[in-house]
Amino acid sequence: MAIGSTRAGFLRLALYMAWTFLCIPVQAALVSLNLPGQARFPRFYHRVCCRLMLALDVDVVGQPSVDRPTLFVSNHSSYLDIPVLGSVIPCSFVAKSEVGLWPLFGLLAKLQRTVFVNRANKREAGKQRDDMAGRLIAGDSLVLFPEGTSSDGNRVLPFKTALFAVANTQVEGRAVAVQPVSVVCTHLDNLPLGHDLRPLYAWYGDMELPPHLWQMIGAGRLRIRVEFHPVVSLEDFSSRKALADHCWQVVAAGVDRAVAGRWSRPVPVARPAAPAGIGPEAATGAARGMA
Repeated sequence: MAIGSTRAGFLRLALYMAWTFLCIPVQAALVSLNLPGQARFPRFYHRVCCRLMLALDVDVVGQPSVDRPTLFVSNHSSYLDIPVLGSVIPCSFVAKSEVGLWPLFGLLAKLQRTVFVNRANKREAGKQRDDMAGRLIAGDSLVLFPEGTSSDGNRVLPFKTALFAVANTQVEGRAVAVQPVSVVCTHLDNLPLGHDLRPLYAWYGDMELPPHLWQMIGAGRLRIRVEFHPVVSLEDFSSRKALADHCWQVVAAGVDRAVAGRWSRPVPVARPAAPAGIGPEAATGAARGMA
């Protein structure tokens, strides 16, 4: 069954490309001259893209951290998480190295000063953490997607913990702020989006990018719920794995609420001191331990 309008899709895509190519030289100049606007201009660019071209309405729940820098820790279900989060907070992203090779999107990622990492090469892990730490020390907020890949949008995959070591970065004598974030597509044209239609937003597995973008951009207006959870730091936990487990539990709970359509106040999540692992199994083990 066809969803949306082909005419609307063509119009939005044309506007997106025109706006993007208009903004590329502006951001390129800001970055090359190392001007302060290089962190703020991408937010303006993404806000216009979301509202007018990509037809993404972003609902913000909670308060984004105002600390500079902040390490935002988010679930990840789509390349669309980039403009959604980029429209709300001034930030750069941590992405897999392959993204830098993508046509157009790779250039946009570089212009937003993305930190590229190769999770498969463990020998580079130290350098990658140092690169991230250097950016945080310089005052740049980063968005980390610790699942390491995108999901179907209905659940949160286990978090990989290696890059959480960057949370130990000291900025002005204290550990960097860490804020968990839940991102979920909830509605299509103001109607609740069920499991079957969530792939209109979610991009995962072996999906091809151009067909997915084309279907999404012509589908209608999608509503995205972005929930910012309380800020923590590594100093609040016994280890980076405990911090990662806390972030997973909080983010997963936020995703579950959004998927189920429960808009009540977030329920506090206990912080285990010594998790058995990072993911559903760890959460179950912690719950049993508290029972």
